Amino acid sequence: MRLLLLLLAAIASLSCFAEEQAWPFDQSPNVAAITQRQVLYEKAAILLVSHDAEDHGWQFLTGSIPPSSGNAAVAGMEQLVRIDPSLKEIADLPVGWRAHRERVGAKWVREKKSK
Repeated sequence: MRLLLLLLAAIASLSCFAEEQAWPFDQSPNVAAITQRQVLYEKAAILLVSHDAEDHGWQFLTGSIPPSSGNAAVAGMEQLVRIDPSLKEIADLPVGWRAHRERVGAKWVREKKSK
């Protein structure tokens, strides 16, 4: 019985480890990120992503519509990845960098943000 309990505990810890490894971003899935209303409500494509140096926060923007207080929105990281799973491709974007692309499905171009 004791061996069975140890085995179950080991399996449970491996399962938790696998779930943690599946999330690729440096912020938790429930952490708020900046986005735009067009992304959330009009299904606009995310073509510009910024990993901010100031607070390590993330911004997921259209790249074609200038961000403003009138179109700003907040969403959980996981919600944004559900909207566009290809965001996982830039999950390792360093702090202080941004990535952009021409269209969904195009290759992300990474660059260090100028100060």
